[in-house]
Amino acid sequence: MTATSRDEILRTITAIAVAETGIAETELRPDVDLRGLAGVDSVRVLRMVAKIERAYDIELEDEQVFDMASLDDVVAVVDQALRAAA
Repeated sequence: MTATSRDEILRTITAIAVAETGIAETELRPDVDLRGLAGVDSVRVLRMVAKIERAYDIELEDEQVFDMASLDDVVAVVDQALRAAA
């Protein structure tokens, strides 16, 4: 497995979030609480998580998913999972 920088993870996750929510990338700043954005519901979040897991060949724990509020949170969880798998 090759090392992936946090910036690369953020770009990938942002692209997935844009595709799943239809929200413009400019509105999906890394620190924005996704739960407060119109168009972000539990089904879309689960689809985003599934795509992220497939993109990185990882499995996120439910408690990790429930604790994620922003793209920064998602990046941290994915980065941690990738480091654990290395």
